[in-house]
Amino acid sequence: MIALIGTVVCSTLIFVIFRIFEKFNIHTFQAIVINYLTAFLCGYFINFKEISKETFIHLDWLPFVAFSALLFISLFILMAISSQKNGIAATSVAVKMSMAVSMIGMILLYNEDVSYTKVIGIVLALIGVYLIAAPGASDTKKTSAYMLIILFVGSGLLDLNLNYAQNHALNHISASLFTAFGFGAAFIIGLVVCLIQILRAKAAPFHYKNAIAGLLLGIPNYYSIYFLLESYNAIPWSDSSILALVNVSVVVLSVFMGLLAYKEALNIKKTVGIIASLLAILMLYISS
Repeated sequence: MIALIGTVVCSTLIFVIFRIFEKFNIHTFQAIVINYLTAFLCGYFINFKEISKETFIHLDWLPFVAFSALLFISLFILMAISSQKNGIAATSVAVKMSMAVSMIGMILLYNEDVSYTKVIGIVLALIGVYLIAAPGASDTKKTSAYMLIILFVGSGLLDLNLNYAQNHALNHISASLFTAFGFGAAFIIGLVVCLIQILRAKAAPFHYKNAIAGLLLGIPNYYSIYFLLESYNAIPWSDSSILALVNVSVVVLSVFMGLLAYKEALNIKKTVGIIASLLAILMLYISS
């Protein structure tokens, strides 16, 4: 249960840090690149003693690391662009509702039992997340639907990829090192793109405050993934139920953080969404 709480807290902290970025005029992409370096170092220095010859002889985990790295960097960039074009609310809906993609994948891959309580829990979870994050009636900004579709599918594939690797490819590498290598590969990809942008004068020169911001972001970013993988091992529930509980809990906690820290308004729609989300947690707990 500690791992489950850890991934919820760390995932929520990421949203809080991104909110701070805007206040201090942080270059988001440069901070994201340093964030991946920080996340890699967290995993490596804490678990480097676990590295053995077998880790690099049996490379069945390598394709999953490469795929994770591509999704890490591309989805983060797309989230930033979509937040500007579609708004944070619509983007959040696409990302959080992506759990439907990964949960359906888990049910199909692992032949998980589909009970009435699980179906009700999944439906309540999707309704709750939508009501909490959906744009209001006064929002007239035109959306770029293809971005939301890519985020919806891509985020679901990332969760499914991490879960499948946890169950089938981590025979000679720990979940912590696997996560660290994924972040390390994402850092390399991001660094190359960042250097190209700077050399072509398409981005501002690197500033130390972006490195500090990336450092602050990288620590919870690493542990949000690490604790999620640990939850799959430590909690005797189905993986799909764990994933739903995490995503719904992050949304609910983020709303309360917004109310307490930023005095954000809580309208009727969000209130109903929170109630639906809490009921979803209860139903998914019963189904497990």
